[in-house]
Amino acid sequence: MFRSLMARTLAVLGTCLGLSWGLSDSARSQDWPTRPVTMVVPFAAGGPTDVLGRVMAEYMSPILGQQIIVENVGGAGGMTGSLRVARADPDGYTFVLGTVGTHAQNQTLYKKPQYHAATDFQPVALIAEVPLILITRKDFPADTLEAFIAYAKANQDKMTYGSAGAGSATHLGCVLLNAAMGTKIAHVPYRGTGPAMQDLQGGRIDFLCEIVTTALPQIQGGAVKAIATLTRERSPVLPDLPTAHERGLPDFEAYTWNAFFLPKGTPEPIVKKLHDATVQAMDNPAVRDRLQGLGAMLVAPDRRSPEYLAGFVESEIKKWAEPIRSSGVNVE
Repeated sequence: MFRSLMARTLAVLGTCLGLSWGLSDSARSQDWPTRPVTMVVPFAAGGPTDVLGRVMAEYMSPILGQQIIVENVGGAGGMTGSLRVARADPDGYTFVLGTVGTHAQNQTLYKKPQYHAATDFQPVALIAEVPLILITRKDFPADTLEAFIAYAKANQDKMTYGSAGAGSATHLGCVLLNAAMGTKIAHVPYRGTGPAMQDLQGGRIDFLCEIVTTALPQIQGGAVKAIATLTRERSPVLPDLPTAHERGLPDFEAYTWNAFFLPKGTPEPIVKKLHDATVQAMDNPAVRDRLQGLGAMLVAPDRRSPEYLAGFVESEIKKWAEPIRSSGVNVE
């Protein structure tokens, strides 16, 4: 009798405690954020991803009522910083600014990826796409994409292209370009965009497939020559520069993109609050103008939901898998 009564009492107590903890978790989700939030940028400070992240953080902080602290955690093509978020507590206080590299290309590029981009994160919102621009040394003997392709086919054994490093977006963009042109031009990897751009300006390499954000000042200053925007649509910051689609490569696209991801298992109310703050910042004309000035094109409203981003990541992993495998490029 006594044991039966004790068992029932403990069962009721356990149920009450469970309900209490559940209500407490729910309350914490509704109150989020109550302290500063960390945005992990998985690349070095000063690069295009870092700049975009800091613009977003500046305008999202007042919306959330707490400061968003940008923390740069580079390494392994962005996987080091992304892995930190994948392993973080799913409490909303740590999220990552992902890219096509961290959440699509690296799944095939690396022999042993440190996470699975489609299953180890909670998608929040796709923010922007940034096209790559084909730029050459300023004395390169071609001014159009058609002439560039013809010259490359005739002189591929003598030419070289640079990148911000093996497996970077700038590298893989040129891998795709080589495949589209039917050429095998030698790759010269650098430790970042800066050194690669310096050697291009010095005439020590022939071309780069560079992110428009970092290529724009060099193009405008006449230090390099712009040949084509490597997407279907022209860039708003280079409206007179033809696209690859216009100049003989109709199915060719090389770009990077940026999106926010939380750790898997983050409560839905927190995901919604971060998503809504992201969208509200994106709709701010000041944010739009600043990002467009960097060459980033904000995605349309129908492409901003967590559900869209989840499907987009899966499609991007598949899109890049075959070209990367075919190129033979891989990283330990």
